[in-house]
Amino acid sequence: MSSTTILIFIFVYFGLLLFISNVISKKGQDNDSFFKANKNSKWYLVAFGMIGTALSGVTFISVPGEVGSPNGEQFKYFQFVLGNAIGFIIIAKVLLPLYYRMNLTSIYSYIEQRMGIRSYKTAASIFLVSRTISSAFRLYLVVIVLQRYVFNDFHIPFPVTVLLALALIFLYTFRSGLKTIIITDTLQTFFLVSSVFITIYFVCDSLNLTVLESVSTIQKSNYSKIFFFDDFFTSKYHFVKQILGGMFVTIAMVGLDQDLMQKNLSCKNIGEAQKNMFTFTGIFVLINIIFLSLGALLYIYAAKNNVQIPLDLATGKPRTDLLFPEIALNHLSIVPAFVFLLGIIAATFATTDSALTALTTSFCVDFLGMDKSENLDNHKNVTIRHWVHFAFSILLFLVIIVLNSFNDASVVALIFRAASYTYGPLLGLYAFGLLQKSRLVNDRLIPIICLISPIFTYFLSENSAQLFGYTFDNELIIINGLFTYIGIYLTSKRTEEKISF
Repeated sequence: MSSTTILIFIFVYFGLLLFISNVISKKGQDNDSFFKANKNSKWYLVAFGMIGTALSGVTFISVPGEVGSPNGEQFKYFQFVLGNAIGFIIIAKVLLPLYYRMNLTSIYSYIEQRMGIRSYKTAASIFLVSRTISSAFRLYLVVIVLQRYVFNDFHIPFPVTVLLALALIFLYTFRSGLKTIIITDTLQTFFLVSSVFITIYFVCDSLNLTVLESVSTIQKSNYSKIFFFDDFFTSKYHFVKQILGGMFVTIAMVGLDQDLMQKNLSCKNIGEAQKNMFTFTGIFVLINIIFLSLGALLYIYAAKNNVQIPLDLATGKPRTDLLFPEIALNHLSIVPAFVFLLGIIAATFATTDSALTALTTSFCVDFLGMDKSENLDNHKNVTIRHWVHFAFSILLFLVIIVLNSFNDASVVALIFRAASYTYGPLLGLYAFGLLQKSRLVNDRLIPIICLISPIFTYFLSENSAQLFGYTFDNELIIINGLFTYIGIYLTSKRTEEKISF
């Protein structure tokens, strides 16, 4: 497939999203539409659309790539997914009822009412920093693929490619925000899921396998081990670590994250929001096992057809996350190439548009107070919201350029991991608020505690193997939250009147 064809395809796809945005924006461009979609979203649309947001372009290319990683990861990621599923159920049964009972627009308003204004601003700031870095990282990884296989042929610089991607996303989200995204993400998730199934079909066809035969082939391959029970202390892949890590990462990075929760809060009532979450959980588990199966098939295909894992242009080392685009764009027919592009663009846009809207919502509500009754009818706030939306688009652009300047995958990965560290304090804040109803926090000390806890966690992670013979993985977020929880407890005081929320 020529680069020109791919570029035309991208603009046609964007034209479809812009058309949908224009139709929806005619029905409302106010802040209520942007922040909460007028609280009238259909739960089944939210559930399906959330798949695209949760998976992202990183999942689309990295999860299949990791199956054949030299580290021997195989299907170990599915253990983490099972932990995710438990976390989603806890969110549906514990956090969503709280958010609906308090009628929140920003979920961090709970912290304001429970702990105080400094705690509230700290929680919102944690989200803004974490989501900005993680969203920039996810978009960065996908733009690298587009740059390598499309825009380099036109001699378009990397910063221009990034700016173009963000400009397209800004144009179809700035008017109606969440109200537009509920529809566009549903469409994009359909494209994403369809692309995986269609790609599996074409890979199976090229291997002369039926779908049923491919299941047997995967099972007999060296890529299908799911459960790891050896070396609890030293292995990152151990079942218990992956389950606990998946569960608490989900609670913190989904249940305490304005991005995905904003969609849930756009449903009419708690019943529909919970139906949405339970349905989403089932689809999420299923689609991830399909992604892993695709990864196994890609490596089987690569071995049979002598396809080498592409090398990183900067370091010269193999990059497993480029295997999928390499096979789809350079070794299969034009149809699976189109399908791959459709999937990766859908995954990228579905993740970034949602994050950009959530960042705008959090800043407008948590720092500018646009949900306050005295500000609801202020038409100037719509203009201010547009500028905030634009500012976050520029911020994402700048963060991506900084990431690219490192030109070192290990440094970039460390920055992304640093973003995940910041969700630990959110976990500690909410856990204390929900579990310690008879204690009042020292609001002035919360920012300091939330700053110190990740630092302690980092040093523990770096030295745990030497000190205790234990290697942490995603379960490190539990320790991070625990440090925060203990810090808040030690600086709090008991009250005679039990707090009701």
